[in-house]
Amino acid sequence: MTPIFRSGAGRRSLATLVCGALAAGGLAAAGVTLLVPGAASASSHREAPLISGAPQYDNTDVYAFVSPDKPDTTTIVANWIPFEEPAGGPNFFTFAEDAQYDIHIDNNGDAQGELLYRYTFKTHVKNGNTFLYNTGAVDSLDDPDLNITQTYDIDLLQLKDQKVVSQTKVADDVPVAPSNVGKASMPDYGKLRNEAIHELAGGSTTFAGQADDPFFLDLRVFDLLYGGNLTEVGRDTLRGYNVNSIALQVPSHMIQESAEQPVVGIWSTTQRKDAHGDWTQVSRLGMPLVNEVVNPIKDKDKFNASSPWNDGDFLTNVTNPELPKLIEAIYKIPAPTEPRNDLVDVFLKGVEGLNQPPNVTPAEELRLNTSIKPVASPKRLGVLDGDTAGFPNGRRLTDDVLDIALQVVEGELVGSKNDLGDAVDKNDKKFGHTFPYLANPAAGSRGTLAKGTTSGTDVRNQLGDALQPTSASGETDTMLIAASAAAGAAGFLLIGTGLLWWRRRVNDRAY
Repeated sequence: MTPIFRSGAGRRSLATLVCGALAAGGLAAAGVTLLVPGAASASSHREAPLISGAPQYDNTDVYAFVSPDKPDTTTIVANWIPFEEPAGGPNFFTFAEDAQYDIHIDNNGDAQGELLYRYTFKTHVKNGNTFLYNTGAVDSLDDPDLNITQTYDIDLLQLKDQKVVSQTKVADDVPVAPSNVGKASMPDYGKLRNEAIHELAGGSTTFAGQADDPFFLDLRVFDLLYGGNLTEVGRDTLRGYNVNSIALQVPSHMIQESAEQPVVGIWSTTQRKDAHGDWTQVSRLGMPLVNEVVNPIKDKDKFNASSPWNDGDFLTNVTNPELPKLIEAIYKIPAPTEPRNDLVDVFLKGVEGLNQPPNVTPAEELRLNTSIKPVASPKRLGVLDGDTAGFPNGRRLTDDVLDIALQVVEGELVGSKNDLGDAVDKNDKKFGHTFPYLANPAAGSRGTLAKGTTSGTDVRNQLGDALQPTSASGETDTMLIAASAAAGAAGFLLIGTGLLWWRRRVNDRAY
């Protein structure tokens, strides 16, 4: 869609490597029958009919990368609950208590998990006689004014052919970082975030809590590919929204099969109890950009309930993808020739010589070579631009997976060179340099300051000024305030309340 200009030398050399691997390895018919979708054009937010109605259980994204400040460790980030409106109280955003939030690790390429980290959560309420999430300013995670809190346990399951060999509790009652209600409620949210980072035995570290949604893209693709023209691209649709995140940093040797086989496959799932009390998988996510626009509606719920070793059920969705046909119909860009074996090899097996394990079973997993060291200056197009530490070798927070996947699905690796993209090249908030690397969540009290106030003003003492908001509609403000003054005390309160509602609507539209 929108051209992105950059140096192409690294991209061409990597494309040559990938295409050479494709040509040398071929695609055996027996291997093809085990494949699943590979690339699409949106993140996994509200991607399937059933899970869109149950956001607490809805995986949005998975990231896996060699930790930039601790290169002997691997960091995994998994997110849930899409489109968290920061001011969405008084019932702010919690992990579900009747769910198992699982991180799966396949360390031998057989499409089955050998390790599983399971997070389970409990909710605690101090005072059930108030509607408030917090009853005062919160200075610490054990502050008595933090009325609703959560804690979690972590269990590590070792598996063989999907049967549990051993189970070890590696964390117990770890506090969760709360939703960021706002500056009056949480004047130093960074302190709360830091208190939620917990060290585990053996050199691992964990975090769970709210974070800024790290995925960046223009989701208006669903309006028939940006309304059938390119005039509207370039807006980060997820700007200002939060997610609930689980982050886990582990020494890489703990998840590798061996030093000689350092490639791991990673995906996350959510299980919840059904009416019979049995655990049922309701959401699944590994590689980004799969279930929205690769799988048709009839397969979306089935995919969320499926496992990588059954991915042959979705073969034709990736070898004959719908998206290139839509782009050709709307923008007249020719769709690459089918079947799309290039998508099969690169996205489902891993790039040979980079992040493809030996004797790999093709499956939808995020594959990471944990022996590839991080780079000082990551390139947003990752492997496509010669940066082998980036997507699709794992996925860093800064990787522009929308542009990467779009260019590949349009034939970048089979001779159809292109610079397609959505003109959203980075997240609106900067990521951190240390674990958990995620940006702090947007605060519920964000928005235009009241007239006459400054960033350091205590908003709780500014009721009068709050009735005179700074906005583009200054004339309307003046008329409403004048009317309220003339109406007497009762009318003043009524109109003032309406003005506050109107101001909130203006601010909401501004985001």
